[in-house]
Amino acid sequence: MFPGPLPTNGFLAAALGLLLTHMSCSSLAVQDIPPIAAYFGTKTRYEEVNPHLLRDALSVRPSVLKPPSAERCSPVHLTAVIRHGSRYPTVKNIRRIQKLSELVRKEASRGSERWLQDVQTQWETWYTEDMDGQLVAKGREDLRQLARRLAVLFPSLLSEENLRRGRISFLSSSKHRCVSSVEAFQEGLRQHWDAHAAPPPDVEYSHGVDDQLMRFFEHCRGYVEGVEKNRTALLEVEKFKHGEEMEGVRRRMAERLGLPHHRLTPDLVEAAFFLCSYELSIKSLHSPWCFLFDESDAKVLEYKSDLKQYWKRSHGHVISSLSSCPLFHHVFRTLDKAGRPPSILVGHAETLLPLLSLLGFYKDQTPPTASNYHSQHGRSFRTSQIVPYAANLLFVLYDCQRGPRLQLLINESPVRFPGLELEDAPLYRDVRATFRHLLDGCDFHSECEGRTGGRGPNTEL
Repeated sequence: MFPGPLPTNGFLAAALGLLLTHMSCSSLAVQDIPPIAAYFGTKTRYEEVNPHLLRDALSVRPSVLKPPSAERCSPVHLTAVIRHGSRYPTVKNIRRIQKLSELVRKEASRGSERWLQDVQTQWETWYTEDMDGQLVAKGREDLRQLARRLAVLFPSLLSEENLRRGRISFLSSSKHRCVSSVEAFQEGLRQHWDAHAAPPPDVEYSHGVDDQLMRFFEHCRGYVEGVEKNRTALLEVEKFKHGEEMEGVRRRMAERLGLPHHRLTPDLVEAAFFLCSYELSIKSLHSPWCFLFDESDAKVLEYKSDLKQYWKRSHGHVISSLSSCPLFHHVFRTLDKAGRPPSILVGHAETLLPLLSLLGFYKDQTPPTASNYHSQHGRSFRTSQIVPYAANLLFVLYDCQRGPRLQLLINESPVRFPGLELEDAPLYRDVRATFRHLLDGCDFHSECEGRTGGRGPNTEL
């Protein structure tokens, strides 16, 4: 639908030609995405969760907002908890990539396949340690585009006036990738309103930094001692890392590279897998490293990543989710005062996963372990789908005829609260009743410190 008069035939033909060219380029781009792109765990692109964004990065689906059609409702508040955008590898992975690259260049057999020749002779590591997890240009664009889409969904809340007058609250983790992400989100809002209204006067947008809120896991002694520093907490991950499925991936990769099997450690296998993910998320490239893995290999490596996140950040140990009590209470205190400005909170995958677990999401009947990989293919706990780069939890409060209602969207798709599965946007009082045990409890000091100095891992799931 055109916003103004219908174009002339010549204009229409030109516009259609441009559109077809754009669609053709998009199709080519989609075809060149590695088949394993949807299995990169927390290193997955946001577009793999929402493929329609590959065709139009600003595409908005108003139908995701689902207040009851029988009531007149309007959104009166938005709290968004957002993960930072695409980033460079951390120093640990950069060193592994360098070690892998050197091993392949010096010891791998010369292959006849083009991708193998590229890996051995053409590809050179360009990652340097000073990159250490910093936001990349694509990551800034992730957040700008998310901001522009949300401004379309919530024009009265993320309005130009609210932005200009400082009526939108912005908080971030202190990590540079999060600070850069919140700044990019603000840029995206500015871009949206510049395109839809007279440019506002130059305003310097501010944001707060709060690690107690966005990096709560570092401040929870029960978590740090019971999980982070506890060698037995991730026992399932270690078992799987050296188990039959991972050994199969390692053997096949060694054969494809012409390397002795013992020269490839599980960490180097994972480094090659991550290399494929980084080249895609940073440069939009189908890297030659991707050809080392087929879909079955990728599923094994995704499962290994999911095991780590499950046992370190999610339902594996009860203290992991309870460590997010400060963020849980902050969200509900904000919702309780519907007149408060929209709240944009930017953190990490480690910020979102514990909160989602505390709310009861993605808790499969049978927990993932090192020994049940083949029965876990239908699991809901897939970090590739839950916390890709720029992942987001959107708490939308509506003013409706029967009272306030709350809807939750995860990665811009509607989900229903556990225990309230009959409605997309249940009455807010019903949401509060469902989480009453947490609202009345979930005390950070008692859960994280306790009288004995911390709560150990949960051994009964």
